[in-house]
Amino acid sequence: MHSVNTILQEGSNMSDCCTKGFKWDGEPKGHEMTLSDNAAYVTGSNSEVAILVIHDLFGWTFPNIRLLADAYAEEADATVYVPDFFGGEVLASDILCKDPSEWGPLDLASMTARNSKVIREPEIFACAKALRAQYKHIAAIGFCYGGWAVFRLGAKANNGLVDCISTAHPSWLTKEEIQEVGVPVQILAPEIDPVFSPELKEFSNRVIPSLGVDYDYQYFRGLEHAFAVRGNRANQAEMKGLERAKNAAVYWFKQWLH
Repeated sequence: MHSVNTILQEGSNMSDCCTKGFKWDGEPKGHEMTLSDNAAYVTGSNSEVAILVIHDLFGWTFPNIRLLADAYAEEADATVYVPDFFGGEVLASDILCKDPSEWGPLDLASMTARNSKVIREPEIFACAKALRAQYKHIAAIGFCYGGWAVFRLGAKANNGLVDCISTAHPSWLTKEEIQEVGVPVQILAPEIDPVFSPELKEFSNRVIPSLGVDYDYQYFRGLEHAFAVRGNRANQAEMKGLERAKNAAVYWFKQWLH
């Protein structure tokens, strides 16, 4: 478990890379409801297959994460849930277009401390358990902040709470959490990522194949942390990477959920 000091440090380290990006076009197609005790965005209509999306620092209302959820629902034939795991706290998406010097009173270190593992993990598990009670097949995918959480959900000790996991540019992920994974796991890893560091990449690629689980490691040369959810339409390499990451996750879900 991370100490508060470590969380504060990681919140500071994540600030520059996690708040770079551009809002996409389009309107989400789903609706809002409650999952367990958490507000959630829901899209899709499959009564047997569900995907739990654990959002990044921009939270559950961020249009990009909802548009991704819509794509998963349609292309992977699933009902997709994006619960709020920040207790109603939402970063304004216009920060994407601002320099950090213009963020005003925003304090990411304090925000990440308020949403630490020990605080939010019970809610994340409660949502997964609520889905397990309703659906036959469940996947979990986490972006940035959500990366550690999907590894916890997919741990051997949790006896198949989810059927598979995927994560793009995970944050706060520890070697212990990597070692404990017990379900098929996919990692979407950009080359440039100070949080999912070269050391953690090497550790994952060395250890996970020894754990007796299926493993899909996707490497995105030249791309940066956060590319898989915040794409810059003016940057063709990033947009192609984002589409590839979406397609890879959809293929992964199809393999393990149908």
